[in-house]
Amino acid sequence: MSRMATALPLARYRLEFTVETALRLPAYSGSALRGAFGHALRSAACMTRQKSCDACPLLATCPYATIFESRLTGEHALQKFTQVPHPYIIEPPQWGERDYAPGEMLSFHLVLAGRALDQAALVFWAFARAFQRGVGRGDGTAQLLRVVHLGEQETVVLDGPGGHIDDHDTTIAPPPDCAAESLTLQFDTPLRLQANGRRATAEEYTPRRLLTTLVRRVALMNEFHGAGPLALDFSGLAAQAEVIRSEKKLHWRDWTRYSSRQDRKMDLGGVIGAWKLSGDLAPFVPFLHLGQWLHVGKEASFGLGGYRLLHAMP
Repeated sequence: MSRMATALPLARYRLEFTVETALRLPAYSGSALRGAFGHALRSAACMTRQKSCDACPLLATCPYATIFESRLTGEHALQKFTQVPHPYIIEPPQWGERDYAPGEMLSFHLVLAGRALDQAALVFWAFARAFQRGVGRGDGTAQLLRVVHLGEQETVVLDGPGGHIDDHDTTIAPPPDCAAESLTLQFDTPLRLQANGRRATAEEYTPRRLLTTLVRRVALMNEFHGAGPLALDFSGLAAQAEVIRSEKKLHWRDWTRYSSRQDRKMDLGGVIGAWKLSGDLAPFVPFLHLGQWLHVGKEASFGLGGYRLLHAMP
């Protein structure tokens, strides 16, 4: 199980920019960065210029659709998911509204998974183009300085927006072989869990809901962006998750964003803090390990549900 679950190619990068004109990012900038990236990526990759991807004849081969409009076509055996996960996760700067003056450095992290790594040059170019056009309130601009791969060592893999991407390892080390009976997930960005298509209540933030959501995300990421479906006993894992014990030091963090697509404000708050899991965690360790790159819960693509694994409660 551990070997299968960690077979998905993954890499975390730090994108570094030099600010050219005054730039303001909101308190949580993941959504703004995602929107700017999506517009630039579509502009670069779309061949037909149709308003919607739905009826596009190139949908199956378009890199924009693969990366940004990942979707399910036809029936699927695993019905309890609402959308195909996107093969990228934007990890924005630390929480808090900030103004960047010309000449300052702006950086954030980006995780690419599976087939998105084959399109890394296009992804980095799209981010460079997005910041040339303008990002954030006032459309501040910045120049891509370099991209650093955050593997076992930090390595510059791209020097400037038009350079060649140096070869680098896109595998992550497997989780340590240990019989962990307790692990703590330290959530640094709001975790949003769903229950029957709605936002889960505080009482519904259970180990079973957390772990099954994470297992489903890893499985779908492998299936749609990796080597294919994982041979998993979902019912058995759900039953094992039912008996996991937990201790929570979580609190709610409110956050709203404006959706131009839906033309309304959206409440995207979630819980942050520490969540300790205890019991027979061996079946879940590979998934918990991968979740440090993939995040968990709703809106993971723009950085929500990000956590670090600890061996003790903080």
